Amino acid sequence: MENMTGKTALVTGAAGGIGGAIVKVLQAHGVTVTGADLRGCAADHAIIGDLSDASFCDQLPQKAAEHMGGLDILVNNAGIITRGKITEASDKDFALSMAINVEAPFRLCRAAIPIMAHAGGGAIVNVASCWGVHPGPNHPIYVMSKAAVASLTQCLGMDHAHQNIRVNAVCPNEVNTPMIRTGFETRGLDPDKAIDELNASVPLGRIAEPEDIADVVAFLASDQARYLCGALIEANGGKPVQ
Repeated sequence: MENMTGKTALVTGAAGGIGGAIVKVLQAHGVTVTGADLRGCAADHAIIGDLSDASFCDQLPQKAAEHMGGLDILVNNAGIITRGKITEASDKDFALSMAINVEAPFRLCRAAIPIMAHAGGGAIVNVASCWGVHPGPNHPIYVMSKAAVASLTQCLGMDHAHQNIRVNAVCPNEVNTPMIRTGFETRGLDPDKAIDELNASVPLGRIAEPEDIADVVAFLASDQARYLCGALIEANGGKPVQ
């Protein structure tokens, strides 16, 4: 892929499995990266804060631009998964999922787009989910939140293409991250055995590693994806949502 030296990026959820991989692959292509998370991360610049805090989100793109001298790329990667039937969901589950998965990308896009437009363009990559495009069972809060991200991506892809701002999304299925492993442990399952079972369900032979998703993000952020606007790229190894 092309060298992206001189580009700058803001990545949310940068301390997580997928987020950390995104930071690394962007840096490997020459991008200067600001990472935002609840804890420190391996980005060139780290901003610690809570994406459920509206004021933090509103100010984050400008702070990142000040750190790096500009903002060419925004990656809305941070997200949480709430599992279980709707009758088991609490108001807190709903509010937190909407805050992190939906409101934060909304606020970050709203704040980043004027910065990018002033500079002549940019790229926004949202991390949605196959589950937001093809809803599966027992995850109503999660699927509705990721469906919102997918729809937001398609809308913004049309609305801001004329400003040379491309908005696209990668939609993973299962990914081998600490988050998915913690979910198995919470349900009393052995994470390694559960991952092996998931691997057997994927036509390609395994679920995604964080780097598989990060490479798609880097592609969408690069000029090689220059004609993609509002695209939802499903990275699922050939496995449908079940």
